[in-house]
Amino acid sequence: MSKHSRKNKSSEFSKLAKEQRPSFLAEFWYFLKHNKKWWLLPILIILLLLGLLVLLCGSAIAPFIYPLF
Repeated sequence: MSKHSRKNKSSEFSKLAKEQRPSFLAEFWYFLKHNKKWWLLPILIILLLLGLLVLLCGSAIAPFIYPLF
């Protein structure tokens, strides 16, 4: 390996290291799109809604949520 190719690889590595990393949601969206795992999206949405419901049941909004069930 010549010095020029090592220098080029190290400069490319440092350039990639300085780039901004994608957010969790952007990375997850890329995962769904790239691996064609679209069936995960409804499951994730339901889990997020249930988590939101659990959070709200512990707050002052709880008396308004109980009549839903």
